[in-house]
Amino acid sequence: MDGAKPVAAAAGGKQDLEEALLRIVHQHHHQSLRQRHQTERAKKDALRSAARVADRLVDAVDGGVQELFVNEKRVEMEARSLLGTVARYRKQTDLWLGATNEINSALKEIGDFENWMKIMHFDCKSINAAIRNIHQT
Repeated sequence: MDGAKPVAAAAGGKQDLEEALLRIVHQHHHQSLRQRHQTERAKKDALRSAARVADRLVDAVDGGVQELFVNEKRVEMEARSLLGTVARYRKQTDLWLGATNEINSALKEIGDFENWMKIMHFDCKSINAAIRNIHQT
């Protein structure tokens, strides 16, 4: 019987060792799973945070770009409006220039007519004087 006790004690010690090893393996497995879940959660949180930061940066840049785009459109519309105004003023100036040229031509014609009238007046006086001289002789 003495020989049976050490075998039973050795068998019980071996079983205790196996159970302890199984518990350690289970604990390691559970800790590994927990750590993996925490790592995945942290990774997802980091990705969400990075996406939020990227969205905010894009919004900030887009806001400036959008404001520039609106200002550019305003400038283009104003430039078109100014070009239209310049074209109208050019037409008006051309009309005024044409009217001024017509007035100048009319004034020249009046000056020519006045000069012709003076010449005619002088000629008539000369003819009249010649006729009186002839008539008095």
